[in-house]
Amino acid sequence: MFNIKNHPFAVDAFFEASIVLTFAVPKQELINKIPECLTLDTFNDEHAFIAIAMVQTKNLRPKGFPAFLGNNFFLIGYRIFVRYTNPKGKVFRGLYIIKSETDKTKMKFLGNLFTHYNYTKTDINELKSKETTIIKSKKSDFKLEFNSNLDNVDLPKNSPFQSWKEARKFAGPLPFTFTYNNKKKEILIIEGVRKKWQPKPILVKNYHFSFLNGLNLKNIHLANAFIINDIPYSWKKGKIELWNQ
Repeated sequence: MFNIKNHPFAVDAFFEASIVLTFAVPKQELINKIPECLTLDTFNDEHAFIAIAMVQTKNLRPKGFPAFLGNNFFLIGYRIFVRYTNPKGKVFRGLYIIKSETDKTKMKFLGNLFTHYNYTKTDINELKSKETTIIKSKKSDFKLEFNSNLDNVDLPKNSPFQSWKEARKFAGPLPFTFTYNNKKKEILIIEGVRKKWQPKPILVKNYHFSFLNGLNLKNIHLANAFIINDIPYSWKKGKIELWNQ
């Protein structure tokens, strides 16, 4: 049966900036936060990961519509790195949604009309200087302070990765996003399409995310942080599969 919330059409957008922080967590602490159809995407079978993506989108619109009819939104997504194996045995790497936020009422309405992302509206304030960018929200109680102008950046202190090459394998967003209907045993797969995706490491000076703290994870550490600018991005129409145990 057709469901308007199942991402019923493709969407185009332009990412002016996409900042993604990835946090490493012992896999045992995340296993109960994903549905039965998914498995954690781990590093060395030890660490699982949560990503926080902050994206300034421009001209977001249904595919085929002219850019001037699009809208500009700030989007924040909290996602868990996962894998899905379809009935044919093909494995997809992607992200499982645990929270979504936006700065506009219109995006909250449309996002919740056409997707299962469960958007809430929040305030976003961005302050930029020559060396530092601060993104913060009073309502959502978060603050991120970083420098994206450095050519050489060390990995975060407690990162499980030994190099930025390893870290890039866990740099969101990944090609697929998953939503699961437990009652119907249906998995909704949304594929993102991107070009010239070359994330640049950033130096995170300070961060605080109330939502992340609320997950009560005992051993969570910043694993990597990247930024990418000025990239066309699109999402394909959602695809539904029945999950077979």
